[in-house]
Amino acid sequence: MALVPVIPFAGILAVVFALWLARDVLGRDTGTPAMQEVAGTIFEGAMAFLRRQYQTIGILAVVVSIVIGVIVGMFDKDMTVGMYTSVSFLVGAFCSGLSGFFGMYIAVRSNVRTAAAAQKGLQEGLTLAFRAGAITGMLVAGLALLAVAVYYAILIQSGLDTREIVTALVALGFGGSLISIFARLGGGIFTKGA
Repeated sequence: MALVPVIPFAGILAVVFALWLARDVLGRDTGTPAMQEVAGTIFEGAMAFLRRQYQTIGILAVVVSIVIGVIVGMFDKDMTVGMYTSVSFLVGAFCSGLSGFFGMYIAVRSNVRTAAAAQKGLQEGLTLAFRAGAITGMLVAGLALLAVAVYYAILIQSGLDTREIVTALVALGFGGSLISIFARLGGGIFTKGA
């Protein structure tokens, strides 16, 4: 129990580190005007794709959240656990979607910067590529820790028993996984095509 306060702190630290890395990556040289033109076109297409994808996934997440809440609520004496489980699913989906959005944004913005850095040397290009990739990893881990820690504290305060808390936290994981699957499939296909 002594480590419990460390968990949200670790999540905050991961998010802050991701923001620091993003600032560093986005502050790098963007290369020649021709490179910038190609990168701008890819960025515009990626953001249009992401907006459309998240509109569709958002509707799906809300529908699945309601279904989960109703199903869990049917097996409970009242709808309280169903409500917490439904909200938990949406919290997980939101955090995953946020990570995916910033991950795609950074990936598309860092491609041209990595290419420009690689022109100066292999090590510079690799360093920038690894930093850009670490941003998504840090955001995923940091937001997951924060979501679980904060929502766990809320659930403890609500007076639910251990089984009900676990049920709600499992839904949080499912919400994050659902959005992550769609974002990975679509984002990977789109960026490879671009």
